[in-house]
Parts: sequence; C-alpha cells; structure tokens
Amino acid sequence: MMTEKKNNTALKVLTGILAVALVALSIYTIKFYNEEKENKEILQKEKAVIEDELNELIVKYDDAIEENEIMDQDLVNARDRIARLLDSVKDNEANLVLISRYRREVGNLKAEKDRLFRVVDSLSTENRMLATSLDSTSVALQERTRFSDSLKTTNQSLSTKVDKASRLKVTSLSGAGVIVRNSGKLVENDNNRRVDQIRTCFTITGNDLAEAGEKNMYVQVYNPENELVGEEIVVQHEGGTMVYSASSTVFYENEELDVCILAKTAEEKLLEGNYKVYVYNDALLLGTGSFTLK
Repeated sequence: MMTEKKNNTALKVLTGILAVALVALSIYTIKFYNEEKENKEILQKEKAVIEDELNELIVKYDDAIEENEIMDQDLVNARDRIARLLDSVKDNEANLVLISRYRREVGNLKAEKDRLFRVVDSLSTENRMLATSLDSTSVALQERTRFSDSLKTTNQSLSTKVDKASRLKVTSLSGAGVIVRNSGKLVENDNNRRVDQIRTCFTITGNDLAEAGEKNMYVQVYNPENELVGEEIVVQHEGGTMVYSASSTVFYENEELDVCILAKTAEEKLLEGNYKVYVYNDALLLGTGSFTLK
C-alpha cells in the first residue's frame, strides 16, 4: 500500500514537470515564431528600401543621359548594371546574406554614380564656361574694332589649347591578373582562382608643356559586379572624395614614362568576367581600359 502511494506521488510529480515543460516549450515556440515573423518583416522592409534606392538611381541616370551627350555610353552602362541588380533583388527572397550583399552593391553603385556625375558636372561646367566665353566674345566683337577682337579671340583660343596641351596623357593602357612568384617575378594569368594581384600598365606620353616633377597616379579596378578591387585608398580632392584600388608616385621629366601599378586583391572579389580599369592623375581621369578573368 505504501509503495502504491509512493508511485502515485511520483507520477503526479512527473506529470507536473511534464506540464511545466510543455508550457515552457509552447511559450518558446510562440516567441520564436513571433521573432521569425518580425525578422522577415524587417528584411522585407529593407528589400523594399533597396528597390526604392535602385529605382531612384535609375531615374537619376535617365535624367543625366537626356542632358548629356559626351558620356552617354558610360551612363547607359552604369544604368543597365543597376537595372540588372534591381531585377535580382525583385526575383530573390529576402534573407540576411542577400540583403547584406545588396546593401554593399548599392553602396558601390552610389559611389560610381558620384564619380560619373562629378565628371558630367565638370563637363557641363566647361560647356557653360564656353557658352559664357562665346557670349562675352560676341559682345566684344560689337564694341571693339575687328583687329582687336581678332587678337582677343586668338589669345583665348591659344590659352585654352595650351591648358589642354599641358595635361598628362596616357597610352597603351592595359590591365591583367598576375601571379607573384616567391622570387618576386610577376607572371600574367587570366584564371581568377590563381591571381594574386591586378597589374595596370600604361605609358605617360612625353609633353614639354606639362609641369615636370612628382605625379600622384591612381588606379580604380572594378570587377564584373562593379565592386572596387584593391586597397580602397580614400583621397580627399578639392572636388570631393575619391576611392582608389592602388596608387603610385612617379617622377615625370616631360619624357615618355612607362608605369605599372599593382592592386592587392581579395579572393572573394576575383570573379569570372570583364573588369574595368580607370587611371587618374590626382582626380583627373586620364584613360580607361578593360580585361577579362576566366
């Protein structure tokens, strides 16, 4: 009889423990479900924000393309990359990994937009200055003699030509992936899984009108997903901040000078496809090129 009471008591205790455990499990399940639901809602909202930002970028590029003729193709290419990313965002279910990747790509696209639009603004400013100069010349032609007006126009033309002629120019611009041997020797290779660094080579042409001395040369390398490949060197210029893949200071003596600049690489950014290369002297774009990794 005593044993039966003990068994009943143990059964009641066990039942109570199981009941408490069941209640705790139910509470945890409900909490986990609510948190999962809340996280999904947050990710969906972030996805919607990214879509809005990409749509806004496309609108800005459309407006810039309508207003500008010189850089139409660069602007169209950039807008098309944004459109492809927008399609990818719409087609994929939101998760933390994808949202983080999209947010990073949106940041890169905004940086490229800022760079391209600075070039567009610079060209537009030059066009406005040229229009103002032409208007001023027109007024001067009405007020002065034909001889003095002719001299002024000639001097302005010569000044503009000298300014343009004094700028650095590059030729033979090329980019390639390279393997760095233990001996330090560099061997070109187009296999993205074997590349150690990206090498950009070009020739600064001889120019007696250019100012001799140290020149800050910068390189931007963008992979097929428009991600900047390299050290991400941030430089503050008079017109704004620029981010570069690599840099080098060279001494220019007005004679032809061959230059090669190596950009360090991160394995996850070395993708198969077409790469774009931009070469700058400080903030002035000197030339563009491309290469392919397989």
